[in-house]
Amino acid sequence: MGEVSADAVTLDLLREARETVMSSPLGVINTPMIPWCQTTLPLSVDCSVHIKLENMQRTGSFKIRGVANQFSRRPRGGHFVTMSAGNYGKSFAYASKHYGSKGKVVMPETAPASRAVLIQSFGVEVERVPTSSMMSAVNRCVQDGNMTFLHSYDDLDLIAGHASLGMEVLEVVPEPDVVVVCCGGGGLLAGVAAAIKLSGCNKTRIYGVEPEGACTMYQSFAEKKPVWMDAKSIASGLAPPSAGRLPFELCQLYVEQIVLVSDDEIKAAVSALYRAGLVVEPAGSAAFAALANNKIPDLEGKKVVCILSGGNVGKDELTNFPD
Repeated sequence: MGEVSADAVTLDLLREARETVMSSPLGVINTPMIPWCQTTLPLSVDCSVHIKLENMQRTGSFKIRGVANQFSRRPRGGHFVTMSAGNYGKSFAYASKHYGSKGKVVMPETAPASRAVLIQSFGVEVERVPTSSMMSAVNRCVQDGNMTFLHSYDDLDLIAGHASLGMEVLEVVPEPDVVVVCCGGGGLLAGVAAAIKLSGCNKTRIYGVEPEGACTMYQSFAEKKPVWMDAKSIASGLAPPSAGRLPFELCQLYVEQIVLVSDDEIKAAVSALYRAGLVVEPAGSAAFAALANNKIPDLEGKKVVCILSGGNVGKDELTNFPD
């Protein structure tokens, strides 16, 4: 799977994956899209914005889409290992329990402890290590434990599953001018961008949003190759140790630009969304933070889609955000 190129991602592949995802026994849902004007959120630019509420998705984030497609193509009862700051791990654990698979999640030490406890509640083992050591821990599990590695962002089946979100966007806003998506390893951004562009929306501008302290895709664009870095951000879900190779290839083809937001801007976004009645985690708030802080150019009069990618934030974490 690691040698697959961007050419393998076709519209037919994405349509087939969407059928798999939406018929999955894991219960993936077509999440609501609401017009910005039906919220109390502030907006400084005169444009038409729709918000895709993946924070209401099964397991609390978009990750279940890719996981549903991954597990449908793997043998039941396998022994799998992955690395995740929480959201992929939660969906992976949920699917492992459903399919009767054994699993282990390697998590960065920076991820909230509550997420590790939640993942363990599904019967999956958790190992916490420094971010820079995650891949080494996974390789040890593969070599010494005879486990199969399921990648949390650099995987064709996963990306194709995430693309189902992009197809749902087009059913509500058929020809968006701008789509804004958070980016960590790039799996969601790549899937959504591929779905929209391969569906014929050639003029749509797609922007990825990363934290300043975890800008692996931004740096990868600059260096024209996937890069590794010691990523740090309050948005732990957007701080993997590297950009994915396949997501990078797809983003180069289909994404207009990667923009950066600060941790303070992400914190303010979480608070603003909460005041408007939307519980969204830091990673899930990045696209909104970019819009709220005018990081996306030329929005006047445009049709814009903003994806809120997840809502897995505990009450204990919310106390750390400004009122």
